[in-house]
Amino acid sequence: MGEVREIARPARKLTTLADLTPSQIEAIRKIPAEKDAVVVPFGATRPNAIFTGQDRYDREQEGIFRRFPVPVTLSALLEPGSIVANDSYGFPMLVSRTRDGTIKAFVNACQHKGSKIIEDCAVHKQSRMTCPYHAWTYGIDGKLIGVSRSEAFQGLDKNQRGLIELEAREWGGIVYVQLNRDIPADWSNLSQQVADDFDALGIGSAHVYGRKTFDLQANWKVVLEPFLEGYHVQRLHAASIGDRFQDAPNIVDMFGPNIRQVSGRIGYVPEILDEEADGNVHKLVTHAYTTFPNCVVVTSQYYISVMLLMPRGPARTTVEYFMLTPEAASTPKAEEVFARSYELILSVFGGEDFRAAEISQQGLNAGVPEETIYCGLETNIIHYYEAIEALL
Repeated sequence: MGEVREIARPARKLTTLADLTPSQIEAIRKIPAEKDAVVVPFGATRPNAIFTGQDRYDREQEGIFRRFPVPVTLSALLEPGSIVANDSYGFPMLVSRTRDGTIKAFVNACQHKGSKIIEDCAVHKQSRMTCPYHAWTYGIDGKLIGVSRSEAFQGLDKNQRGLIELEAREWGGIVYVQLNRDIPADWSNLSQQVADDFDALGIGSAHVYGRKTFDLQANWKVVLEPFLEGYHVQRLHAASIGDRFQDAPNIVDMFGPNIRQVSGRIGYVPEILDEEADGNVHKLVTHAYTTFPNCVVVTSQYYISVMLLMPRGPARTTVEYFMLTPEAASTPKAEEVFARSYELILSVFGGEDFRAAEISQQGLNAGVPEETIYCGLETNIIHYYEAIEALL
């Protein structure tokens, strides 16, 4: 999914074809003209239990979400000297950027009695934080720097009572954290090519215009599927954006368990790439990424959408949505454009894609269908499932 409707263009930095990585450019130049696109029939199935079963959910938690690093937030959200709490995976975390620019992650639990130190999900620009229970104070680097009535403690060594640190890394503008402290982080599933692509798209340096959390009654894969296929677009989004997109397969590349899809807009012809070489490439093509294991990135003409799909149960998912713009709105017109774009994309994702996931989950929970069948416009779903199933 890309731009949701034609709107007046604000003054802003453009991404041209030449700004992209050679791999992105190569993929874009493979996109056929709309009239030449061909759908190849395809048939594959997956059993109902992968969306509804507690056993499958538990295997995914053990084999993926508690085994490998997972995306928690965006680099662009954290300026030096700031910190944010997150428990979207059902695990209390703190993610900070110290004044020297280093990203750190910790368990959001005071070393006195385990209390959460920050309870909200707002970004806090501060150098220290104080536990609300007994007022122990920590720096955003995790060091314990103050204990109320410290003279009442016998043998308390503040150097041994810092916050418990988690392995964290920035990758293409996304902050990944290893939740399981019992095993070292395995970063091998995160593709350097995709990180380079994200850098070319400006994800790490973007402005976070909007941020919203959705609590959905649906399996995380049911929420993910629409962003891996084009079959639904002209149908589910018939009244909103369906007329903007081709009903044809994308150009697809896989980098390990990471998928990159590129597609042309309605009326696309390859010649337009060179005719508008200095123009906004997002006006011509849409990039859609699914990065391991649960991050979705979709480009649009004026902004980029990033979604983190965090499983909370067999039929529950927390989605963290971020709308990124190349820079903050610098004029009233730009603010108007971004505000309308944000409102509309939330209605498309929230009111259509996420709604479809929840009403699908209701049927799946009732045991129907016993197995889901996929067509030639949905092959990316199967490719992704094969990649994650190999890890279970």
